[in-house]
Amino acid sequence: MKRIALSALLLSSSLLHAENEDGLTAVYNGKDLTGFKTEGNWISEAEGILAINPREGEKGWQRYGSYLWLEKQYADFTFSVDFKYPKGGNSGVFFRVKDTKSPVSTGIEAQILDSFGKKNLGQHDMGGIISTIGPSKNMSKPAGEWNTMVVTCKGAQLQVELNGEQIVDIDLSESAVKDRPLKGYIGLQDHGAVMWFRNIKIKEL
Repeated sequence: MKRIALSALLLSSSLLHAENEDGLTAVYNGKDLTGFKTEGNWISEAEGILAINPREGEKGWQRYGSYLWLEKQYADFTFSVDFKYPKGGNSGVFFRVKDTKSPVSTGIEAQILDSFGKKNLGQHDMGGIISTIGPSKNMSKPAGEWNTMVVTCKGAQLQVELNGEQIVDIDLSESAVKDRPLKGYIGLQDHGAVMWFRNIKIKEL
């Protein structure tokens, strides 16, 4: 019995180390929305997956209260999230948002969009920074497959990685969003369509 208990303890310790070796801390506990605020229909599913399941009449992206907002504000950080979508899926990672009731004009958005196979990418394609710059390359996976986006902000420098490749590296002070605050809320967009998220993690820099 003691040997079994010790083995379980060692396995648990190993898993914990694996989760934290990148320095990121999970902000979704896999069970409920502790640490978040939202009016939307975000559903905890098996295996640590968090899904958007829009209720009847929940359409469009201007329902800002339905976005999933972290309760804490962040300035310099690395934020990582896995996500998948059905064909045509649409969402976004908002960050440094001053007012969650007006995120488009008081924060910054890294686009999440089904851009698989598309050429001539722009700011509204996967990983692009809305109103600012498009991704340098198309790293989008097909609908139904998991993508990983990593957003890093340090001072005025913004970098975005998608599926292991850097696709954005800009100086915000020289961009169209240079007037946005250097600290604010982080959120995931509810675009009124089904989406799935997991491994929502952050590290303050």
